[in-house]
Amino acid sequence: MGRELASLDRDVGEIAARQHGVITTRQLVAAGIGTSGIAKRVGRGSLHRIHRGVYAVGHRAPSREREWMAAVLACGEGAALSHRSAAAHWGLLPAAHGPVDVAVPSQVGRSRRAGIRVHRPRALGRELVVLRNKIPVTTPARTLADLQGDVPQWLWRKAVRQAEFKKLALGPGFESDGTRSDLERDFLRLCRRIGVPAPEVNVRVGGWTVDFLWRRQRVAVETDFYDYHRGRVAFQDDHRRDLALRGHGLDVRRYSEEQLNERPGEVAADLRAALAAGSEV
Repeated sequence: MGRELASLDRDVGEIAARQHGVITTRQLVAAGIGTSGIAKRVGRGSLHRIHRGVYAVGHRAPSREREWMAAVLACGEGAALSHRSAAAHWGLLPAAHGPVDVAVPSQVGRSRRAGIRVHRPRALGRELVVLRNKIPVTTPARTLADLQGDVPQWLWRKAVRQAEFKKLALGPGFESDGTRSDLERDFLRLCRRIGVPAPEVNVRVGGWTVDFLWRRQRVAVETDFYDYHRGRVAFQDDHRRDLALRGHGLDVRRYSEEQLNERPGEVAADLRAALAAGSEV
């Protein structure tokens, strides 16, 4: 009997290992563990209930992937991570606190589950869902379509730019200028307005990604949000980056959000001077 129980628990562990440490009641029953067996394992702490019909195996320690996987499994066959949660899984936006977003393909089943925000799109065909790190999730294009109107417009634009930067397949309807933030887009518009040559946008130089690069003039520009560049660590990182870029022969210019918004004329004059000096080399 002990050997049989050990074999059952091993099978359960193997299933959970493929699902970020979680398993459904249906899978437990299929593996040979009935209602009483589930209750005993819950009692001794080898199973931990996350949602109705979904258990963590072995320990309670949470992870973002386990939380997402458990929510998708709790919503049944054909369900997929969607909206803000899908955007976080694709690396387009930071993970948000609160319920996990899950899309389900039909109008049947439970409409509410604790810790899950259930979405019922009119269509959720197989072509709109893929596996990413073993978790069913809406495609990048569908994720962005779902996000529009669900989050503030500035946050949606940030997600689109991040998808473009990651070179994710988006299909028609998503035009890219290569920028990753509204500040970068504002700077690019300034460049067009003052008539300087178009820079390369978000390109790798050595081990660093440069916001804007004029390769022939050997000028690099970094645009800085105060919130992202304050503090000792950010200060040291910025100087380390600038030193490395100068080692590649680049003249590095940094413009802040405040400079671009309040003193665009000064930024334009400084940029023109840097490009002119670079053209003379």
